[in-house]
This record gives sequence, C-alpha cells and structure tokens, in this order.
Amino acid sequence: MLQSKLFTKTSKEFPKEETSRSAQLLIKAGFIDKLSAGVYSFLPLGLRVLDKIEKIISDEMEDISGQRILMPGLIPKSNWEKTGRWGNFDALFKLKSQTETEYALGATHEEVVVSLVKKHVSSYKDLPLFVFQIQNKFRNELRAKSGILRTREFLMKDLYSFHATEKDLDDFYEKIKDSYVKIFKKIKIYDKTYLTFASGGTFSKYSHEFQTITPAGEDTIYICPKCKVAINEELVEKKVECWQCGKTLSQKEKSIEVGNIFNQKEKYTQPFDFKFTDKNGKKKSVMMGAYGIGLPRLMGAIVEIFNDNKGIIWPNSVAPFKFHLIPIENNQKIKKAADGLYKTLQKQGQEVIYDDRSDKAVGEKFADCDLIGIPYRLVVSEKSLKNSCVEVKERSKEKAKLVKTKKISQFFND
Repeated sequence: MLQSKLFTKTSKEFPKEETSRSAQLLIKAGFIDKLSAGVYSFLPLGLRVLDKIEKIISDEMEDISGQRILMPGLIPKSNWEKTGRWGNFDALFKLKSQTETEYALGATHEEVVVSLVKKHVSSYKDLPLFVFQIQNKFRNELRAKSGILRTREFLMKDLYSFHATEKDLDDFYEKIKDSYVKIFKKIKIYDKTYLTFASGGTFSKYSHEFQTITPAGEDTIYICPKCKVAINEELVEKKVECWQCGKTLSQKEKSIEVGNIFNQKEKYTQPFDFKFTDKNGKKKSVMMGAYGIGLPRLMGAIVEIFNDNKGIIWPNSVAPFKFHLIPIENNQKIKKAADGLYKTLQKQGQEVIYDDRSDKAVGEKFADCDLIGIPYRLVVSEKSLKNSCVEVKERSKEKAKLVKTKKISQFFND
C-alpha cells in the first residue's frame, strides 16, 4: 500500500477523552475512530489487524472441527422468553418493529443457535456438533470504557458445542482450552495470560476465563505462577489456595478478560426441549458448551502489552503490514530504488506499506513509522545505496543493520 493513498492520517496529540493506553495509541495512529461511547469504526490499518486476528481464531476453530455459520443479529423476543433472559439480562438492547413486534439485538446467541441446531439433530449419530460464528454483538453496557476493551458494539467469535454425554462435553471443554492457548501463543500474549476460575454470570454457575495481565484491566486475579492458573477476585473471600498444587495464591494483578468458556450442560437446551435419541432409543437432553473471544478486546490487549513511548509494537502475526518502507532523500535516484524494492517485495507476496509522501520530512516519517508500529522498517538512502544495501530496523529494537538489497528476502527467510 502507498501511504500517500491511505485516507486516514496520524494525529499529533492523544485523544483527551480516552484513558487507556491502547485506545490513545490506536486512535492517534489511525487504526480506529470513535463514533460515540463504546462504538468505534475500524479504519484500513485497524481492519487489517482484525482480519489477521480473525483468521488465527477461525483456523483454530476449524482445526477442532468447528463449522462456521452466521446467525442473525436481530433476535425475536419469544426466543429470549424461553430461557427467561428477556426479563433478567440487563445488557440487552431492545426494540420494536413498525408492527410492534419486539426484538433484542444479539448480545449472545444461545437462544438462536439452540433452535437452529435442534432442526438438524435428532439422533446420537448427529453428535457431537460444533458451530461457530464471528459476528457483531451488541451489549447495553452501563459504562463503556477503556476504548475497545469494553464497548457496546463489538466483533466476537462464539463457538457452541453440542454433545450426547456430559463426559464428551467435558472432553471438548479441555480441547477448547488447548485451542485458546494456541491462539494466545500465536498472537504473543500467552506469557501474560492465565486460565482463570470465575463466575459464569448469566451463562452458567461457573466458568473459565483467560485473563491477560495489564494495568489497564478492569478485573483483578490471584495467580499461581507455578501452575499457570488463577482465580478471579469476585470468587475470593479469604486466603486462596491453588486447586492444582495447594499453594497460596499470593500474586495479585489487574487483568483483561480475553476469552471465556462456559460448560452450560442443559441450561439452554432444556427450555427449547432439545433432545436426541440415544443408542437404546431413549430421549435425552443435549449437553452444550459456549466459548467466546472478543476480537477488538484482543486487539486492545495486544496494544496494552506491546507499546513504548513512541507508539505501538505489533507482533508479526497480527501486524497490518510486515514492512514499512521509507525513502530518505527526495530525489529520483532514491525514488527509483525505493520503487524497485517495493515492487520486488510485492511480487514476493510480502505486505508492505510504502511511505511515498513527498510533503513529509524524514523525522515526521520516522515518527509515524514508530507510532504505527510495523515490525520492520526498511530505509533507502544515499548512504545505504553506496553499499547496495537497505537499512533494516526491527520496531522492537534500537539498532539498525545494513542488508544487501538483493538478499533482503533471504535475510528475512533466515
């Protein structure tokens, strides 16, 4: 992408109304734009990051036999009434049609997915079944805060599993834990992320969360570093011991919930009379689990962890581009060399943003480069060309190095 064609611009000042570091940087760098409290647009750079996160999550869900679907965001009142959540789920946005039919915007999709899957499952031979979607959710948060870490509209991956036995549900529950670990490792936040025992809220009595340590978090967890597990403060009354090794959980940290898993059993299948016929011809209720990840929140958590006083430092796996190409001197020789390198990298399938802006000083280009946070900066200058080289600098490191232009691809492959 040519940076001169990017319609969004970086800002010189941080947005005053934002308190979280991630929101400040994402707005200043031109990744997101705030429409109102808890409602954000994702701009070209931000959408590229979201797309990368979405692919990582989708690939992992398909690896555990998840089948992707897309359910409606407009859900009839009658579905919510069957589970009792029309009256006791405070986060619902409710509305009426011109014919006075009542709906709620999708805050979660148990009420839809159960009635949907019931149409296709009648026998034990149809189970287990795993379906997931990545779709906008709407929650009437009393206080939307911390930028994209808690919003009223957000993109979410929710997977729902259906089982013939509780044991099969428990086995899949463990499999989804492993799948989440793989996701968090790929986006490089696993070292700061803990499997956390928590309340299930409106979804189940208890649940597990994945909590990522950062001062911007609104949760507090007690950690057992030895076992890589934690417990949410909401469940803590006195001294807490790790349920795996018996040691006192003394480390207390602020954290962001980046994923959750709920063992719902029959909580949502019974209200819809969702049953199957087992091997002996008996009717039994289908067992169910639900597993969520908020993509924008994950994006915000990444930025909370990976930043410095200059800007964002994107991990390679989710960066909008791999290379930020910057020519220094504004002359035909440098332009020709930079243009050539840009075309070469594109032909090789590399993702490059090329700062071809002729109206910006070098210092301003470098400042924007650090703010946006692309993993590798490539600088073409008179000095580097004398040695037939390009200056390469990792965003996360201080020192740059000269690499032969013809060996750029080999350098990164190595």
